Amino acid sequence: MSTPRLTRAELGSYAGRTIPDLLPDPLRLLVVGINPGLVSAATGLHFARPGNRFYPALQAAGIIASVTAEEAQPELLAAGVGITNLVARASARADELDDDEVRAGRSRLEQLVAQRRPQVVAVAGITSYRTAFDERRAVPGRQPRDLGDAQLWVVPNPSGLNAHETVASLAAAYAEPARAAGVLT
Repeated sequence: MSTPRLTRAELGSYAGRTIPDLLPDPLRLLVVGINPGLVSAATGLHFARPGNRFYPALQAAGIIASVTAEEAQPELLAAGVGITNLVARASARADELDDDEVRAGRSRLEQLVAQRRPQVVAVAGITSYRTAFDERRAVPGRQPRDLGDAQLWVVPNPSGLNAHETVASLAAAYAEPARAAGVLT
């Protein structure tokens, strides 16, 4: 399945939809996005918007060989890397979410981590992490407290709106929790 060519109105029709979590067994590393974008809702694939730097960064880090959402899915599953979101509903932009939704996502994430027991959880986006975990002074990297039995990390959001990050800087940041989870050596 390639990314469909959809009009703005067609893409807008996917607002509010959800996509299933990607949860391999065993789950070693759980990457947590803010919420699915409209292209992700249309395709059912996380970080699917063309130009999103998530998969190129994972490739540059040595976690996967592919650079597209569709091709990366089996590689992520085989490596024990899962993907979920703080907020399940799709939107055009993360700023369409309210803080209460993001905070409620923490409870859902805590339940998922307790149930699936990943070694490491990596939240993609410092602002969403600060909101969800009420940690206003948090900085990227390994957090001083764990989430259940999992190490808790904050990594940069791969969105192109996060313009000061490059594929190389994202790759370096994503490699750290991947090493901690045993995905990379």
